Amino acid sequence: MEKDFSCTDMAVEFCSHKHHRDDGVIKYYEVTVDEQTSRKLGKPCGKYATLETSAVINSIVTDYGRVTDALSKCLKSYCKGCDKVMVVGLGNPDLTADALGDRVFKRLSVNRHLTGGERAEKYLCALTPNVLGMTGIESFDIISAVADRVKPDVIVVVDALTAAATGRIATAFQVTDSGITPGSGVENHRRRLDKKSLGIKTVSVGVPLVVYASTIVRDYCECNEALRGDMIVTPKDVDILVEDCAKIISGAINSAFNDKAAIV
Repeated sequence: MEKDFSCTDMAVEFCSHKHHRDDGVIKYYEVTVDEQTSRKLGKPCGKYATLETSAVINSIVTDYGRVTDALSKCLKSYCKGCDKVMVVGLGNPDLTADALGDRVFKRLSVNRHLTGGERAEKYLCALTPNVLGMTGIESFDIISAVADRVKPDVIVVVDALTAAATGRIATAFQVTDSGITPGSGVENHRRRLDKKSLGIKTVSVGVPLVVYASTIVRDYCECNEALRGDMIVTPKDVDILVEDCAKIISGAINSAFNDKAAIV
């Protein structure tokens, strides 16, 4: 049965053309979504890099450093020439499967206040806007207001993603220069965060932590559309997976933008 790609944020699942390399621990894919593909699938144009690894899902802690280093290099590549970096942790900190952005935020070594504030030529700063239901304010409004004041070279947005295959939960780290639409994977669309809307280069990084119940059903039988939009599924040990993914992403960001060794 043909997959419904509207329920995935992962470019490797909706694009067949990709470059691939494998070092034994990490498989690296790079996908470019052109205008034709964007119109056909309703996905944003841009470059997407995916680092696939079984390290987190299998708790191979000794490999976390390699994944962090690889992700750090990828982030540097996508944010080349950007010295003023603002990281935004999206999601609901009270919902474990959606708390990745908040967990990363809490592990960042911010330094804008130590390097001259508004006068600083290079810095890392961060914020977490929580969710509309908690604050009554759209994430976009908070982010755009702070960015207008701080004036970073790039905004790096961190969020949990949705996959179209159960095997990608906590096994793929995606980086893209296309930005992100918060909640798009679970059909709770908020205003898009990208260069066009914010006026600033926007790079997003995330890990799939949920799938639709219908995705699981589809693996065995015809998809039950009644499940679509009403139920998403996440692993029972999602709290551990989120924490470990947050360690890797925060370590990569600290290493890439803060001249500090990654702490995993």
